[in-house]
Amino acid sequence: MPLLDQEKFTQQLLYYLGAFAGGIPFFVLRDYAKETLSLRWRSWMTSYYMKRYFNNRTFYKIQSQSIIDNPDQRINDDLSAFTGTALAFSLTFFNAAVDLISFSNILYGIYPPLFIVLVVYSLGGTAISVFLGKNLVNLNFMQEKKEADFRYGLVRVRENAESIAFYGGEENELQLLLDRFRRAFDNLSELLIASRNLEFFTNGYRYLIQILPAAVVAPMYFSGKIEFGVINQSVSAFNHILSDFSLIVFQFQSISAFSAVIDRLGEFDDLLDGNESSLSSQNDSIDGINIIFKSSRSSVSSNGSLTQSDPCMVLEIRNLTLITPRSGNVLITDLTLELKDKDHLLVMGPSGSGKTSLLRALAGLWTSGNGDIIYHVRGSMKLQKSNVSSDEPSDMKLEVEEILQNSKQRRDNGIFFVPQRPYMVLGTLRQQLLYPTWSEDVHHSPNNDAESTVSTSDGVGAKPEMPSTAELIRVLEAVKLGYILPRFNGLDCMHDWASVLSLGEQQRLAFARLLLAKPTLVLLDESTSALDETNEAHLYSQIEAAGITYISIGHRKTLHKFHNKALYISKSEATDSSLRNWELKPTSQISVEESSPFSS
Repeated sequence: MPLLDQEKFTQQLLYYLGAFAGGIPFFVLRDYAKETLSLRWRSWMTSYYMKRYFNNRTFYKIQSQSIIDNPDQRINDDLSAFTGTALAFSLTFFNAAVDLISFSNILYGIYPPLFIVLVVYSLGGTAISVFLGKNLVNLNFMQEKKEADFRYGLVRVRENAESIAFYGGEENELQLLLDRFRRAFDNLSELLIASRNLEFFTNGYRYLIQILPAAVVAPMYFSGKIEFGVINQSVSAFNHILSDFSLIVFQFQSISAFSAVIDRLGEFDDLLDGNESSLSSQNDSIDGINIIFKSSRSSVSSNGSLTQSDPCMVLEIRNLTLITPRSGNVLITDLTLELKDKDHLLVMGPSGSGKTSLLRALAGLWTSGNGDIIYHVRGSMKLQKSNVSSDEPSDMKLEVEEILQNSKQRRDNGIFFVPQRPYMVLGTLRQQLLYPTWSEDVHHSPNNDAESTVSTSDGVGAKPEMPSTAELIRVLEAVKLGYILPRFNGLDCMHDWASVLSLGEQQRLAFARLLLAKPTLVLLDESTSALDETNEAHLYSQIEAAGITYISIGHRKTLHKFHNKALYISKSEATDSSLRNWELKPTSQISVEESSPFSS
């Protein structure tokens, strides 16, 4: 008999070890599958939101109009929290549902009144939890915002370290950062107090469960209706079912934090969908600036009409009135001008008169106002991935909308912009030079010298071939930056270029990008302000020799000789002024000695 018992014990032990060996991979793979699914879900949502964030320059509108706070945090942290928590909650609720179905019949069969007590107890606990924790969602929402504001302040210190050091602004920056941290600290203190008050209830709620079923069933035991083992069975079933019913009570703090994440993502999602009026100010209701692209054969406009284009014309501005997006101030009234090939325009005026805003309108960034901006493209327009024949006007009209949209975003039709402080991308020196014309090809092609894109027969709507290494070196030497190659060990070195290059070097690097891209028209916003007159003259001679038409904003009188037309914009005093506040004349008629380029 003892031998038989030992054999049975050995058999059961082997069964247990087998189940143990089979269970470990199951639980490990279950957790791995959950985390992998969460990661893939996050990857898809990040790509989805990023495409919408950059579509139609929404990122610029959000930043320039301060519509919502910290979109970077919403894309990074909130999406990560949403996918991970949503998946965890889904599995928790699924397990609770299975558990509830399994034990409900058991408990109801033992003593139906106990099941009714359980339902009343769980519903009452849920209601009290919601009442006590009603402020947690808003506190969690504000905590996310204040933490992101503090982190953004630290990032700004890192990005502007040299300027802060020059100003000696360490104490001021320290106080600003401590103030932001103090706001996050105060909000977190309130959050902890609210969580503490909720914990008082949830802990009492949790511990009362241990004696409640026994107290309800005990009278039946003492009356002899049930055995003592039934009490333990009812307690076990009661605890299982109550845990399922009380998920909101036990998980309320996690649910409130998750609700804050959903609110932030929902706000961001509404903004990206254009469902919030804050995407554009109320003044944008008079939005009427049309950007039209014409070719030498035909042109397309916002209404789908086709016309012929003057082959010598580069840019036309017709009756352009420019208004600030938020305040509704009139900057420029009824501007009309023409710019032909080899015409170079210098835009002047006092600070705040709207010179840079005019470039924003030309680039399609500002659309508040009315009028037409017409670009003349060499050759015929290239329809994006479409074979539209002349006998399909309806399809043509659909493609027109696509062309206008893509042209405003990607500047495929030969319009280039060079700001005062050029944007330095995160990457190698080669990527700096190829940005933005060939940036996608650099990221996707392992061979940087490979030909990425071949121009179409008409030369419009397609990029030129990617420059070779020799061409990149040649253009660096053309802008007098050849000396930085040995300094940084060639074109494929990685640095924080905004920090290691001076502003003057960054401006020359921007002109190198310009010479490589070979656009039809370039917009220069004080793009040589950090250069001496010799380097300034050299760069202007380079782009003129390349046959590029340019519009410049600048205050230096030495710029007159590089332009044959000058546009002077004065400050407009009234928000609805109909008086013209600009004057256009040849630079040959402007005296260098004049304090103001134009007579009053």
